[in-house]
Amino acid sequence: MEALENIRTRRSIRRFKEEMIPEDILERIIDAGTHAPTAMNRQSPIIIAVTNKEVRDRISRLNAQIMGTSGDPFYKAPVILVVLADKSCANRVYDGSLVMANLMLAAHDQGIGSCWIHRAKEEFESEEGKALLRSLGIEGEYEGIGHCALGYIDGEYPSEPQRKDNWVYYVK
Repeated sequence: MEALENIRTRRSIRRFKEEMIPEDILERIIDAGTHAPTAMNRQSPIIIAVTNKEVRDRISRLNAQIMGTSGDPFYKAPVILVVLADKSCANRVYDGSLVMANLMLAAHDQGIGSCWIHRAKEEFESEEGKALLRSLGIEGEYEGIGHCALGYIDGEYPSEPQRKDNWVYYVK
């Protein structure tokens, strides 16, 4: 898929099949995330690739609690890529956001649906979130940037929404 076409046609998916993504495809998506530009090439973000159902469900419950719901905020996606960034880097949110964009575009390129799910900041500021990071051997101070929910699309692919008229202002 050409890069510009990939950007133009990617959509957020909110209904996933529970079928697991093959490891080789997942690795290509993750690799794309590690090639996102970062301020001064500090590479402040990290990616936690969650394919373990118990850990995935634990993160889902924590996210749902923060959201104030009992449903699955990850729309049953079997894979969650959690993006966090080093709190000592001033540009961490921008760096992590670029990682998220690369992950979603790479997923689309590989025929995998994706959706950015918020509340990672609140999750990993909580005691349970910090304990989860420690249990995974992740040391340091990280801010949650987002979750990239990944999976095969269950249903129809969303159509392109109408673009607003005032997206761009030219100064010539």
